Amino acid sequence: MSVSFFAGAYGGDASIVPPETRLECKICWYVYDPAVGDEVWQIPPGMAFSQLPEHWSCPQCGGKKQDFLLLDE
Repeated sequence: MSVSFFAGAYGGDASIVPPETRLECKICWYVYDPAVGDEVWQIPPGMAFSQLPEHWSCPQCGGKKQDFLLLDE
C-alpha cells in the first residue's frame, strides 16, 4: 500500500509535520502530543513527533510510527 492510501498519514515524511503537531494512532486512537511527550517510552515534553526514534511505537497498542495520522486542529 502506498502512503497516500491513508490521507493524513505521517508515513515517515518529517517535512510535512510542524514540530507542535499532534498525531493519532490509526489503530487505537492514542494521541502523541509533543507538549506532553510519552511517559512509557520516557520521551520528554517538547519532543516533536519527527524527532522520535525510528523504533518508537504506540505506547498503547504497539502501532508503528509511520502509521500515525496528522490531527487537524
